Amino acid sequence: MIEEGMADIANKSCITFRPRDGDEYAVIIQGTSSGCFSNVGNSMSDDGDNIKQVLNLAKGCFRHGTVVHEMLHTLGFYHMQSSYNRDEYVAILWENISENHKHNFKKYTNDTVTDFGVRYDYGSVMHYPDTAFSINKNKTIVPLQVALKQTSTKMNQHQNTRGRKVGSSRVI
Repeated sequence: MIEEGMADIANKSCITFRPRDGDEYAVIIQGTSSGCFSNVGNSMSDDGDNIKQVLNLAKGCFRHGTVVHEMLHTLGFYHMQSSYNRDEYVAILWENISENHKHNFKKYTNDTVTDFGVRYDYGSVMHYPDTAFSINKNKTIVPLQVALKQTSTKMNQHQNTRGRKVGSSRVI
Protein backbone atom coordinates (compact mmCIF):
# COMPACT_ATOMS: atom_id res chain seq x y z
CA MET A 1 0.00 0.00 0.00
CA ILE A 2 2.82 2.43 0.85
CA GLU A 3 4.73 1.65 -2.34
CA GLU A 4 1.50 2.05 -4.34
CA GLY A 5 1.02 5.50 -2.81
CA MET A 6 4.59 6.46 -3.72
CA ALA A 7 4.08 5.19 -7.26
CA ASP A 8 0.86 7.19 -7.61
CA ILE A 9 2.62 10.40 -6.58
CA ALA A 10 5.68 9.66 -8.76
CA ASN A 11 3.52 8.89 -11.82
CA LYS A 12 1.67 12.21 -11.55
CA SER A 13 4.49 14.54 -10.58
CA CYS A 14 8.22 15.16 -10.93
CA ILE A 15 8.91 13.46 -7.57
CA THR A 16 11.11 10.37 -7.42
CA PHE A 17 11.29 8.13 -4.37
CA ARG A 18 14.37 6.06 -3.63
CA PRO A 19 15.81 4.13 -0.69
CA ARG A 20 17.90 6.03 1.83
CA ASP A 21 21.64 6.07 1.12
CA GLY A 22 23.88 5.94 4.17
CA ASP A 23 23.36 8.72 6.73
CA GLU A 24 21.40 11.07 4.48
CA TYR A 25 18.16 12.63 5.70
CA ALA A 26 15.11 10.45 5.10
CA VAL A 27 11.50 10.11 6.14
CA ILE A 28 10.79 7.47 8.77
CA ILE A 29 7.58 5.59 8.01
CA GLN A 30 6.15 3.98 11.13
CA GLY A 31 2.95 2.79 12.68
CA THR A 32 3.83 2.96 16.34
CA SER A 33 1.60 5.89 17.32
CA SER A 34 -2.14 6.01 16.89
CA GLY A 35 -3.49 7.97 13.96
CA CYS A 36 -2.49 9.03 10.49
CA PHE A 37 -0.13 12.02 10.48
CA SER A 38 3.01 13.69 9.21
CA ASN A 39 4.61 17.09 9.61
CA VAL A 40 4.29 19.32 6.58
CA GLY A 41 7.62 19.32 4.76
CA ASN A 42 11.16 19.14 6.06
CA SER A 43 11.48 20.66 9.53
CA MET A 44 14.59 22.29 10.94
CA SER A 45 15.53 22.86 14.55
CA ASP A 46 16.58 26.30 15.81
CA ASP A 47 20.23 25.37 15.29
CA GLY A 48 19.64 24.36 11.66
CA ASP A 49 19.63 20.59 12.10
CA ASN A 50 16.98 18.46 10.44
CA ILE A 51 14.28 17.24 12.79
CA LYS A 52 13.33 13.60 12.38
CA GLN A 53 10.53 13.48 9.81
CA VAL A 54 8.00 10.82 10.78
CA LEU A 55 5.10 9.67 8.64
CA ASN A 56 2.83 7.65 10.93
CA LEU A 57 0.35 5.20 9.47
CA ALA A 58 -1.48 3.32 12.21
CA LYS A 59 -3.83 0.39 11.72
CA GLY A 60 -6.78 2.36 10.29
CA CYS A 61 -4.67 4.42 7.85
CA PHE A 62 -4.13 1.85 5.14
CA ARG A 63 -6.42 3.25 2.46
CA HIS A 64 -4.77 4.45 -0.72
CA GLY A 65 -6.08 8.02 -0.46
CA THR A 66 -4.99 8.31 3.18
CA VAL A 67 -1.47 7.05 2.44
CA VAL A 68 -1.13 9.51 -0.47
CA HIS A 69 -2.57 12.34 1.68
CA GLU A 70 -0.03 11.81 4.47
CA MET A 71 2.85 11.39 2.02
CA LEU A 72 1.93 14.70 0.41
CA HIS A 73 2.11 16.34 3.85
CA THR A 74 5.60 14.87 4.22
CA LEU A 75 6.52 16.44 0.87
CA GLY A 76 5.29 19.88 1.98
CA PHE A 77 1.66 20.04 0.88
CA TYR A 78 -0.95 21.60 3.16
CA HIS A 79 -4.69 20.86 3.17
CA MET A 80 -6.62 22.38 0.29
CA GLN A 81 -8.96 24.15 2.74
CA SER A 82 -5.89 25.87 4.23
CA SER A 83 -5.27 27.75 1.00
CA TYR A 84 -4.99 31.54 1.16
CA ASN A 85 -7.99 31.85 -1.21
CA ARG A 86 -10.24 29.23 0.38
CA ASP A 87 -12.87 31.80 1.46
CA GLU A 88 -13.74 32.26 -2.22
CA TYR A 89 -14.61 28.56 -2.46
CA VAL A 90 -15.73 27.23 0.93
CA ALA A 91 -17.10 28.42 4.25
CA ILE A 92 -15.64 26.91 7.41
CA LEU A 93 -18.31 26.35 10.06
CA TRP A 94 -16.17 26.80 13.16
CA GLU A 95 -19.05 26.17 15.55
CA ASN A 96 -19.26 22.56 14.33
CA ILE A 97 -15.54 21.77 14.68
CA SER A 98 -14.01 20.06 17.69
CA GLU A 99 -11.76 22.47 19.66
CA ASN A 100 -8.87 20.02 19.45
CA HIS A 101 -9.05 19.97 15.65
CA LYS A 102 -9.57 23.63 14.73
CA HIS A 103 -5.87 23.94 13.87
CA ASN A 104 -6.54 21.64 10.89
CA PHE A 105 -8.66 24.40 9.32
CA LYS A 106 -6.14 27.21 9.73
CA LYS A 107 -5.87 29.43 6.65
CA TYR A 108 -2.33 30.25 5.54
CA THR A 109 -1.01 33.13 3.45
CA ASN A 110 0.13 32.78 -0.14
CA ASP A 111 3.70 32.89 1.20
CA THR A 112 3.12 29.61 3.05
CA VAL A 113 0.68 27.74 0.80
CA THR A 114 0.90 27.95 -2.96
CA ASP A 115 -1.65 26.61 -5.43
CA PHE A 116 1.03 26.02 -8.09
CA GLY A 117 -1.36 27.64 -10.58
CA VAL A 118 -3.98 24.94 -10.01
CA ARG A 119 -7.62 25.80 -9.26
CA TYR A 120 -9.19 25.05 -5.91
CA ASP A 121 -10.07 21.35 -5.96
CA TYR A 122 -12.86 20.38 -3.58
CA GLY A 123 -12.35 16.72 -4.46
CA SER A 124 -8.59 16.78 -3.83
CA VAL A 125 -7.00 14.06 -1.74
CA MET A 126 -5.71 17.01 0.33
CA HIS A 127 -9.23 18.35 1.05
CA TYR A 128 -11.17 17.26 4.11
CA PRO A 129 -14.66 15.82 3.70
CA ASP A 130 -17.53 18.17 4.54
CA THR A 131 -18.09 16.81 8.07
CA ALA A 132 -14.42 16.46 9.08
CA PHE A 133 -13.92 16.70 12.87
CA SER A 134 -17.57 17.61 13.42
CA ILE A 135 -18.78 17.65 17.01
CA ASN A 136 -22.41 17.20 15.98
CA LYS A 137 -22.34 15.40 12.59
CA ASN A 138 -23.16 18.69 10.87
CA LYS A 139 -21.00 20.07 8.08
CA THR A 140 -17.74 21.78 8.91
CA ILE A 141 -16.97 22.77 5.30
CA VAL A 142 -19.56 24.10 2.86
CA PRO A 143 -18.83 24.83 -0.84
CA LEU A 144 -19.75 28.36 -1.94
CA GLN A 145 -19.62 28.09 -5.72
CA VAL A 146 -22.23 26.33 -7.84
CA ALA A 147 -19.68 24.11 -9.60
CA LEU A 148 -18.26 23.07 -6.24
CA LYS A 149 -21.72 22.34 -4.87
CA GLN A 150 -22.47 20.15 -7.89
CA THR A 151 -19.15 18.33 -7.54
CA SER A 152 -19.80 17.92 -3.84
CA THR A 153 -23.29 16.51 -4.38
CA LYS A 154 -22.19 14.22 -7.22
CA MET A 155 -19.29 12.85 -5.22
CA ASN A 156 -21.48 12.35 -2.18
CA GLN A 157 -24.17 10.52 -4.14
CA HIS A 158 -21.93 8.31 -6.26
CA GLN A 159 -18.68 7.76 -4.44
CA ASN A 160 -18.92 9.16 -0.92
CA THR A 161 -15.21 9.93 -1.23
CA ARG A 162 -15.19 13.71 -1.13
CA GLY A 163 -11.90 14.82 0.28
CA ARG A 164 -10.51 11.32 -0.03
CA LYS A 165 -10.00 10.58 -3.71
CA VAL A 166 -8.81 7.15 -4.57
CA GLY A 167 -5.48 8.66 -5.63
CA SER A 168 -3.74 11.90 -6.38
CA SER A 169 -4.70 14.46 -9.02
CA ARG A 170 -2.76 14.83 -12.24
CA VAL A 171 -1.15 17.94 -10.81
CA ILE A 172 -0.65 17.34 -7.12
